[in-house]
Amino acid sequence: MDEFVIRGHVINPVATDRATMTDSVVHVGADGTIMARHDASTPMAAQVLDHAARHGMAVQVLSPAQLLMPGFADLHVHAPQWPQMGRALDLPLRDWLEQRTFPLEARFADPAFAAPVYDEMVRTLLANGTTTAVFFATIHEESSLLLARTCLRHGLRAHVGLVAMDDPALCPPTYRNAGVEQALDATRRFIHAVRALPGNERGLVRPMVTPRFIPACTDGLLRGLAALAAAEDCLIQTHCSESDWEHDYVRQRTGVNDTVALDRFGLLRRGTVLAHSCFMTADDMALVHARGAAIAHCPVSNAYFAGAVLPLRKAWQAGVHVGLGTDISGGYSPSVAVNAAMAVTASRMLDTGTDPARTAGKRGRPGARLTFTEGLWLATRGGMAALDIAAGQFDAGQAFDAILIDRAAPGSNILPPGPGRTDDTAADVVQQMLCNMGRPDIRAVWVAGRRVHGDVD
Repeated sequence: MDEFVIRGHVINPVATDRATMTDSVVHVGADGTIMARHDASTPMAAQVLDHAARHGMAVQVLSPAQLLMPGFADLHVHAPQWPQMGRALDLPLRDWLEQRTFPLEARFADPAFAAPVYDEMVRTLLANGTTTAVFFATIHEESSLLLARTCLRHGLRAHVGLVAMDDPALCPPTYRNAGVEQALDATRRFIHAVRALPGNERGLVRPMVTPRFIPACTDGLLRGLAALAAAEDCLIQTHCSESDWEHDYVRQRTGVNDTVALDRFGLLRRGTVLAHSCFMTADDMALVHARGAAIAHCPVSNAYFAGAVLPLRKAWQAGVHVGLGTDISGGYSPSVAVNAAMAVTASRMLDTGTDPARTAGKRGRPGARLTFTEGLWLATRGGMAALDIAAGQFDAGQAFDAILIDRAAPGSNILPPGPGRTDDTAADVVQQMLCNMGRPDIRAVWVAGRRVHGDVD
């Protein structure tokens, strides 16, 4: 890959609650990392442009209607549920699993069925600006490895998990692991196979140990997966305190909350991603922080299946890493931007309350609301930091994971800059992007400096 330079307006989430928008010159190295980002008016920017001219480097100059944003991180995607996205959202979580989801996922025993589904899903995620995704696959080794290959072929940075689930009390006979040792052996083989994929020497695609959630796994499997993750130095993902049903099920079975139970099984540590986590207590959040784990906040999905809003600001105050997840297909949209806007909306509803029968002073939980700038952080650097990935900002040394947005694109819902109209603040533009951007606006996407979607002509 050759070095290149882009000049134009850049939105950069520099802190949880602050983003900047500057006319910048971004220099991307041959290894896909950002060598420098300078304000376009500075002597350093002039030096970069002069260096590019002298060495014949490609320089892309953005139009006034175009801008760069960091690529999005999606911390929770059920890849095999892609065919049912936007369906069956009227069902309670357990019915949704038993009637729709488990039968669908069982079909991925057939790689010929899986291949076109995974190919379309990966291309669609990239087209929506996702540059890093964390996937639950299924219990099937061959099709799950096919998912990893598909991500690698299209250039999507991904963490892929072979799902483990063996408890006959919840899992149907047609879709569960035969036993603890079979599940552990399959997971071990999968970890090694993903790491050994040709072309994956830099680890663009990585395996994850993936107990589906406590209700679907026996105690022996949960302990075994924890030991395997430690031995293989592999990240972990699972569901945690998602809904009243799941939260209460775990309490009845283990006598403690999900978070404490996962910790006792050895599954709570740095690199663990806990999807949902809506019913965590303050003690739970303190434990997650102490272990260095992270929450994948899935606000669209939570509106349908959780029955609660994650008090995200409390998680931040407890020091917990938080990113966003689409939770396809519990969430109906593959867009992290949609979920970032929904995170803001859900926090407003938690803050003000929703029951009109209560007086305003007793209706909500004041202090819970988020800003759109904070939503951008969740969608970008927040998710990347949860996975210890150096990306999500336009800073030297980070991977160039980027989205080129064209506000004047045909079919855009965004009013572009024009006569008599100015975009005064970065916060205004961030809000407009998260609320209104769509696939027509996403002109190009890069992962680690490689263009993986669109064009820049």
